[in-house]
Amino acid sequence: MQTPFGTGQTGRDGTDQAFTDPLTGLGNHRRFFDKVDRLISDRADDPAPFAVGILDLDGFKPINDLFGHKAGDDILVQVAMRLRASMDSYSTVCRIGADEYAFLYPMVFSEEAVAARSRMLIEILSAPYDVGERTARLSASVGCSLFYSGDETTEILVSKAETALYHAKRSGRGRVVVYSREMEEAAKRVTRIEQALRRAVSAGEVEPHFQPIVDLRTRRAVGFETLARWTDRDLGPVSPTVFIPIAEERGIIGPLSQLVLHKAAEAARTWPKDLFLSFNLSPSQLVDQNTGLHILSILDRTGFDPRRLEIEITETGLMNDPASAEKTVEDLRRVGIRVSLDDFGTGQSSLGRLREFHFDKLKIDRAFVASILDDRPSEHIIRAILAMCEGLGMDVVAEGIEEEAQAQRLIQLGCAGGQGFLFGRPADADATLAYIRDTFRSGMRATVA
Repeated sequence: MQTPFGTGQTGRDGTDQAFTDPLTGLGNHRRFFDKVDRLISDRADDPAPFAVGILDLDGFKPINDLFGHKAGDDILVQVAMRLRASMDSYSTVCRIGADEYAFLYPMVFSEEAVAARSRMLIEILSAPYDVGERTARLSASVGCSLFYSGDETTEILVSKAETALYHAKRSGRGRVVVYSREMEEAAKRVTRIEQALRRAVSAGEVEPHFQPIVDLRTRRAVGFETLARWTDRDLGPVSPTVFIPIAEERGIIGPLSQLVLHKAAEAARTWPKDLFLSFNLSPSQLVDQNTGLHILSILDRTGFDPRRLEIEITETGLMNDPASAEKTVEDLRRVGIRVSLDDFGTGQSSLGRLREFHFDKLKIDRAFVASILDDRPSEHIIRAILAMCEGLGMDVVAEGIEEEAQAQRLIQLGCAGGQGFLFGRPADADATLAYIRDTFRSGMRATVA
């Protein structure tokens, strides 16, 4: 039986249950902070360096969903056993979160040494895990910080390690990052952007821009992809490659997307009715069961036909929580919204996902298009994708087309749709409407709203 936090009761083995994680038997969050507090106090007169780190399991949730929570708990126990076995007599490891572990290295004095030990932990955790008659694999990311000064508290050290972990997770799986002063400045900038973005979303200051998607043979626009653009009064123009990840990580992506979709649907409502609007869903929205309701509510308020909307999702989004993603996709397709798989070929989903999710369209990632003229493997991959989509009855759009020669090669291979700077850069609603009218006057459009 678990002992309530802070009662000070001890278990049969003599451990203080208030300081013990009941699942793994490791120390808990409270134990870790107590250990670091004591070490800081011991070194108050002579602040010799020591290292702390936070280890987060990469991709644990999909494993939990695939094998079940009992198997997930078994893996967490196996992780704890491996970490405990890897500690020397001076060091401590604790479980401080669902799939987060913290370690304390009193006798590690340099960034190089703690990075080397952290890489060793990742290597230890990468070996297969027994899950009944099956095995599972996972990786881990680690953020570390070093104690140098008596002015630093446990909270400061852990905060620095968390900042380093944030950078490790953003740079990919299985990475180690040791906290640096540059990270502190970067963290402050992220906070400034987050605060400004919250205000901008509340004030409705993020705008949709639209990039044409064309029929490669006729070059006429068949639809437009919506892209968020934001210029802050103090920060100036902020790249979506900067503010979209921040919105995703800080829980702003839902309100941001709803704002941009509402504005985009308002603008596209006046377009010719045979033009569709394409809109990207983030991984977190894809697994949010309220996403479909939010989208339908916006379409209802703006009077935009759901059959003219195409939702783009990524392979990464599918892998985070396949069951929830499948429900969201089904909810959208049920009302006539088409679903497109974006950036195909760069994610981690299996080809089986194409059968399970019944996509209407697939977008070939720009990385293959960029090298199609001088890289035979890229051309063969595109050939294979096109053949597969023809068999599955899916439309195809090649992204990132910047040269006429690329467009011609794609036409030769049988690709029908294209998108890229060759056909038009993202433009605001007014410029897009002018583009559409110019196209209509040129005789390339026939249907008017």
